Amino acid sequence: MIGYLQGRPLRFFTDHLILLVQGVGYEVHCSAQTLTDLEGKSMVEVWVHTHVREDALQLFGFSSEQERGLFLSLLKVNGIGPKSAMQILSGARSAQIIEWIEGANAGALSKLPKIGKKSAEQIVLTLQGKLVRASESGTSGRFTARSQIVSALVNLGFRLNDVERVVDQMPAETDFESGLRQGLAGLTA
Repeated sequence: MIGYLQGRPLRFFTDHLILLVQGVGYEVHCSAQTLTDLEGKSMVEVWVHTHVREDALQLFGFSSEQERGLFLSLLKVNGIGPKSAMQILSGARSAQIIEWIEGANAGALSKLPKIGKKSAEQIVLTLQGKLVRASESGTSGRFTARSQIVSALVNLGFRLNDVERVVDQMPAETDFESGLRQGLAGLTA
């Protein structure tokens, strides 16, 4: 599975871009925030979630690991799929969305694209207390390590619900390497 790409943006569209990587053009679906971050740059790096369905393989790209982690967390909310999660991320910066979730501000969340009051309440109910931003000093916090562990295990082919169940049982201070080992052990037992 693809987890990261570095290349030259070939063409921008409203909800995706074509990223040229060593002669191959990848169609990468992105939030409006990520597209804005990448615009005007000759070389970019994109954190990727590879979404595999029965009839399609889609790449969802993010300008930061935090945004990718929030995307993966949104996917575990009932009724929110990859396209809905991308629309949510297009409505505000991921740090702001995390703040609204942690503050139980369903009113602010309901103003995001394609999110009604019930969906906003479901997001808060499912995710509140499970999202912690990376610390201000630049070192990784639980949210960043957790999102990296979840992304790595999903990209290895494990189901998101199974991965979330195992990762949620890990101590808050778990780093990426030990979390990956624990996750593999828990998912293959």
